[in-house]
Amino acid sequence: MTTAVAAPFRFFSLQVVRTRRLGSSLVRVSFGGEDLRYFFSGGWDQSLSLFLPHPGQDAPAVPFELGDGWWQGWRELPDDVRAVMRSYTLRALRRDPGKIEIDIDFVLHTPAGPASAWAARAVPGDRVVLLGPAVADNRAIRFRPPQDTGPVVLWGDETALPAISAILESLPSGQRVRAWIEVRDPGNRQELTALADAEIHWVGPGESLDAVRDAQLPSAAQPYVWIAGESGSVKALRRHFVQECGIDRRRVTFVGYWREGLTEEQLRERE
Repeated sequence: MTTAVAAPFRFFSLQVVRTRRLGSSLVRVSFGGEDLRYFFSGGWDQSLSLFLPHPGQDAPAVPFELGDGWWQGWRELPDDVRAVMRSYTLRALRRDPGKIEIDIDFVLHTPAGPASAWAARAVPGDRVVLLGPAVADNRAIRFRPPQDTGPVVLWGDETALPAISAILESLPSGQRVRAWIEVRDPGNRQELTALADAEIHWVGPGESLDAVRDAQLPSAAQPYVWIAGESGSVKALRRHFVQECGIDRRRVTFVGYWREGLTEEQLRERE
């Protein structure tokens, strides 16, 4: 691997270390590899690009040897050769003596898309390529509450559950937090760890906006809101917080992880 380590982002060649089922349709995949000595992230909602092989391939086809031309080279590969690329959020980074690992959580779908199908059959030794940060503070970290933040308000669906879990674990004791997590599958509800003064609500599909509207948000002059998940729901909730609640839009972070009815390839074509 010849990618420069000094760049904010670089490619990492990794292997599956283990898998663990978290819920009825959630699986955690742990990855390791020598390249992770160059992996650094100081955020709690770190975005990553994961490249997966097609069935029958022993490794994903990513022309990272082309340097800055890798994107065009990847796009020009045949559909059945070009690695499947999907965006995920880092769940955890562990630097233990002699061993570095990262965790990524996958939602398993029916019918399964290529990433869901890969995660369902992943076994130790399976090879992937990751495009991730070599610099701890990077632009793919979006959760950045201002220093004067009062209460923290979180919303996300199952795709945002890894980030919400990591954020809750990071907040200090006494920090007021109100979180709503929308899950399509009740079997994916989890016991979340938090030192903060956290009030967590699990809601079903389509229930989020009404649940948030009915809630009495903590009274404070300077709330910070983080919203991530399906783009349509994210936009509706952002309008609620900014227009109906009167929260300064600069204190509302919103990220569309996916869009109902569109694949990630279709979304990228619209960018």
